[in-house]
Amino acid sequence: MKTFSDLGLNEILLRALAREGYEIPTPVQAQAIPALLQGRDLLGVAQTGTGKTAAFALPILQRLLADRRRPAPNTARALILAPTRELATQIADSFRAYGQFFRPSVGVIVGGVSHRPQIDMLARGLDVLVATPGRLLDHIGSGRLKLAATEALVLDEADHMLDLGFIVPIRQIVAKLPKRRQTLLFSATMPREIAALADDMLHEPTKVSVTPAATTAERVEQHVYLVASNAKRELLLELLSDREISRAIVFTRTKRGADRVAQHLESAGVGADAIHGNKSQSQRLRALDGFRKGRTRVLVATDIAARGIDVDGVTHVVNYELPEVAEAYVHRIGRTARAGATGRAISLCDNGERPLLRAIEKLTRQTLDCTDRRGAEARNDDAAPMRQAPKRPKPPAPHRSGAQHPRRDGQRPATKRQGAPNGQKRRANSGANRRQAARPQA
Repeated sequence: MKTFSDLGLNEILLRALAREGYEIPTPVQAQAIPALLQGRDLLGVAQTGTGKTAAFALPILQRLLADRRRPAPNTARALILAPTRELATQIADSFRAYGQFFRPSVGVIVGGVSHRPQIDMLARGLDVLVATPGRLLDHIGSGRLKLAATEALVLDEADHMLDLGFIVPIRQIVAKLPKRRQTLLFSATMPREIAALADDMLHEPTKVSVTPAATTAERVEQHVYLVASNAKRELLLELLSDREISRAIVFTRTKRGADRVAQHLESAGVGADAIHGNKSQSQRLRALDGFRKGRTRVLVATDIAARGIDVDGVTHVVNYELPEVAEAYVHRIGRTARAGATGRAISLCDNGERPLLRAIEKLTRQTLDCTDRRGAEARNDDAAPMRQAPKRPKPPAPHRSGAQHPRRDGQRPATKRQGAPNGQKRRANSGANRRQAARPQA
């Protein structure tokens, strides 16, 4: 079995890995690191939780160790693009941890915070810059960041950046980079657009694939509860009464839903906090820090955080609502069973979400175990919309001569003198009637 020392890493990095408790490289690290140390481009297909960050961070740090020159002002020697603020922050933390014995300059550029500290940071120059594409383009456009001296580019979670609409900004950023550079692209799935982007950016890349695209982590036990939509809150509280759920992430589809679920849990005495796109950067970091340090037992999140939360010891993931995009399910449940641990994923599925459940099972090529927690009445109610009402025969069209058709119930049709059924006035159908109705009355 290979160790990190077998991969050709510098002793300074090996000491940092030992302090962080890393002993045996994961498959993606064992395959990627030797090729990257040789300066090759890389295309990695690996789902979340497989150790991708160390796979690209360690070779970049070794490159910086080999050439300890100071970066020029307003430049970055290595650029890592990430889809979310949380993921960008965690990648930067990993670079600092692995480089703790030689302290490279590491900076983060994300939206939702003041520009001034970022401007000052860029002015000093950086060894490693981790950024989200939108805010990075702002600094490039204003001339505060120049990429002509960037030696390495990493696109992490490229398929998530595609989902968030970042492909055009990414191409604009890549156009500013030098042609001679090392480029790494990691993605959990490989849709057509990402494959085309890889073809444009990478030069004879080494290809690393440690898991088939869109498969769930093997150490995650998955279960589904079929439940009426109005019973989800009580079932969630019942599940969380199990003290084995020591650290859980609950996923909702909407930001407002995340806030409501977190407030409901708090009112029931369950320590919870919400994290989503409407929260400020400081609020999101505070929520993550409280969850990571155990001050908060439950973190309620939207899908924007599905691949941006890297917290050890998450025992359970609960899908309070199933995601509308089946691939998001894979990334959600990947928040547990990390670093070789086991975990459990529980999904609450109401009748309206059954098509989403079928899409997840089709994507992951597995049938999930289900427990029906709906009562008989709820099952009947859920089934009712599936039955189509019989079609009523189309009423015959009125005759052009204005003659009245007999009513189907056998009653005589309403006339001008006779009031229409239910006291309503009969609408004038002919042009003559409309003209007569328009004449002034004597």
